[in-house]
Amino acid sequence: MAKTPIGLEPVVGSLSSSKKKEYRVTNRLQEGKRPLYAVVFNFIDSRYFNVFATVGGNRVTVYQCLEGGVIAVLQSYVDEDKDESFYTVSWACNIDGTPFVVAGGINGIIRVIDASNEKIHKSFVGHGDSINEIRTQPLKPSLIVSASKDESVRLWNVHTGICILIFAGAGGHRNEVLSVDFHPSDIYRIASCGMDNTVKIWSMKEFWTYVEKSFTWTDLPSKFPTKYVQFPVFLASVHSNYVDCNRWLGDFILSKSVDNEIVLWEPKMKEQSPGEGTADILQKYPVPECDIWFIKFSCDFHYNAAAIGNREGKIFVWELQSSPPVLIARLSHAQSKSPIRQTATSFDGSTILSCCEDGTIWRWDSVQIN
Repeated sequence: MAKTPIGLEPVVGSLSSSKKKEYRVTNRLQEGKRPLYAVVFNFIDSRYFNVFATVGGNRVTVYQCLEGGVIAVLQSYVDEDKDESFYTVSWACNIDGTPFVVAGGINGIIRVIDASNEKIHKSFVGHGDSINEIRTQPLKPSLIVSASKDESVRLWNVHTGICILIFAGAGGHRNEVLSVDFHPSDIYRIASCGMDNTVKIWSMKEFWTYVEKSFTWTDLPSKFPTKYVQFPVFLASVHSNYVDCNRWLGDFILSKSVDNEIVLWEPKMKEQSPGEGTADILQKYPVPECDIWFIKFSCDFHYNAAAIGNREGKIFVWELQSSPPVLIARLSHAQSKSPIRQTATSFDGSTILSCCEDGTIWRWDSVQIN
């Protein structure tokens, strides 16, 4: 297991805001009474960069951010099971470019919704428990990965409905998997983290023929030779509690636990012995009052900044690629008091959305500083 070397002190960002950017609230929507757990912009298709989706209860809603703070409702999907509670949503697309909204939650079923006709394209059954996060492969957006309470991560093809790989077993997570992410440029690599306090890096390289086969499979999806990937290529204990969000920043990893901070670290692998190595902690981005689990941060398309909410309804926007880290802005509003479960940062970082425990969506837009 990766240990943190002694003597290399991480650089901690200062909470005095640089005032590099100013944001103001331009809209607040009350979607319903049930908590909203996820919000995400569509970075898959340039035609829809200003379109976002939210999930809460058994509802998936698609909106568009328009000029002047306006938010227009485009679509709403209500699951047939009124007891469904969606926890996560991601944008994907079919091989012909049709946009899909993919959602999962307490029932453990992944719903792939065709946004062109508002109908269910496919439902994926396979996970044995609730789904905590779904992410899309940016280089091949017909591939999604799901993290589940059943201690596994699964790779799916939304075009054919096939479960290609299951990351679980002897070297897998020992508790709920809370977050998962595809590497931005290395198509074979994913990172996952969870309630066993670890972050694991997995490689699909030796199983890639199965990924390719999933696109041309014509038999029943259930007959596909789904493979188990039992051992990660790297295992890190960077946190001492639940790890509920991890994202790649190039070859580095940003991860957070319930310790009021996001941590940036570098996995240093030992080539000869898979799974071993060191985690070099580089920087820390403080986030006050962020000590409850299931709070996820978001980044703009180019990973210039990360926005994260806290349990008091405040948002912290950190510049990611500066050392020491710079706090771009601290966003607060007298009426925003509910825990922010997730933020969504627009393509260029000019709009930040937050979805809250009280069922509200907040829109913040950057304003010119004279």
